[in-house]
Amino acid sequence: MRRSAAVLASTALAATLLLTACGTSAGSADAADGKVTITVDLFGTFGFKESGLYEEYMKLHPNVTVKQTDTQDEGQYWQALQTKLAGGGGLADIQGLEVGRVASVLQKQADKFTDLKTLGLGSVNDELVPWKGAAVKTADGRVLGAGTDIGPEAICYRTDLFKAAGLPTDRTELAQRWSTWQGYLDLGKQYVATAGAGNTWTDSAAGLFTAEVGQQKVRYADESGKPVFDSSQAVRTAWADAGRLVADGLSAKLPQWTPEWNKAFSTGKFATLSCPAWMLGYIKGQAGEAGSGSWDVAPGPGRTGNWGGSYLAVPRTAKHPKEAAALIAWLTAKEQQTTLFTKQGSFPSSTGAQAAIKDVTDPYFNNAPIGRIFSESAAAMPAQVLGVDDGVIGKAFTDALGEVERTGTAPDTAWKHAMDNIAKANGN
Repeated sequence: MRRSAAVLASTALAATLLLTACGTSAGSADAADGKVTITVDLFGTFGFKESGLYEEYMKLHPNVTVKQTDTQDEGQYWQALQTKLAGGGGLADIQGLEVGRVASVLQKQADKFTDLKTLGLGSVNDELVPWKGAAVKTADGRVLGAGTDIGPEAICYRTDLFKAAGLPTDRTELAQRWSTWQGYLDLGKQYVATAGAGNTWTDSAAGLFTAEVGQQKVRYADESGKPVFDSSQAVRTAWADAGRLVADGLSAKLPQWTPEWNKAFSTGKFATLSCPAWMLGYIKGQAGEAGSGSWDVAPGPGRTGNWGGSYLAVPRTAKHPKEAAALIAWLTAKEQQTTLFTKQGSFPSSTGAQAAIKDVTDPYFNNAPIGRIFSESAAAMPAQVLGVDDGVIGKAFTDALGEVERTGTAPDTAWKHAMDNIAKANGN
């Protein structure tokens, strides 16, 4: 296949950086023979390891070893990263950053990360959807991260459980039935009325809330940066829908990213899941081969939204910044983003990769046309306003919804707890 000039340039850049990095400059190699170990610290499932990209890179560059550590819960990962950044030690050569954290990094911790322009990666985000690169560019022009995936939304569902409950399984029909969140909740009530004991409609109120607010341009801060989370109609509506989900007995009450949640992917504890594209790889990892053919994907309420998406950054204290830059250039190139979607479902931020994956189907998900479903979702996706404290605010709301589910706290009381926790996190 003929490669674009941009991809060739990216590949050439990676090779040039690597050759430069593995030369004789002090501190660039782990041993006298020039071999280098690049450390990568991530959260969730980026898919680099699972799709074989690290293995491919190491075959192309025999003097390089890539070692990844990961934390499934992004909140735990972020807390650990803050501790390391404050102390200046224990950081990897490459650190992942979730989209909800980048405004905070730019405004509070820009000096902790390397300007990628100084490593030859000034144009690394040029071929991505425009808002993706803009989010990690400082006011003075520094580039603090390279964009990987974005998170267009859909609904993943268990066809076997739907059949057992007498519900349709055709993804087109389901997309019509739950074209709104009200429709989604109504179908959920129909499901639980006939489903087997111990099985519920969806995993958690937090999942619904996060997906629903992810469909709005303005969520937690307005375009001037002013916090509006306490008055935002988008937040209020999503909170009310999440509360009704719990009140109607549609939630499995499972905290996301916990062992109990992971286990439920294969036990049939819930039948549907708010499903950004990157969740496909997570489902495969948790449900395993036994889950192949049991899951499917359909357009979700509103047929759009963005949940998550990530960046790769190089801390100022990285041991091998040049080698890290070479790896980042390769991982985020069009071809690798295409591979990640084809094998893992991670939807590319590269416009070239987006054009290449529109016809992709996934055998694991009953040959669902995931390329078309997520491309249409991404095309309608608003360019969200990212606030400095988006990550903190989102966690406060989802934690409070966990109270509603697992301790019976009234939604109004839980809302006040969320407000209090946000204030405490901001030192108020």
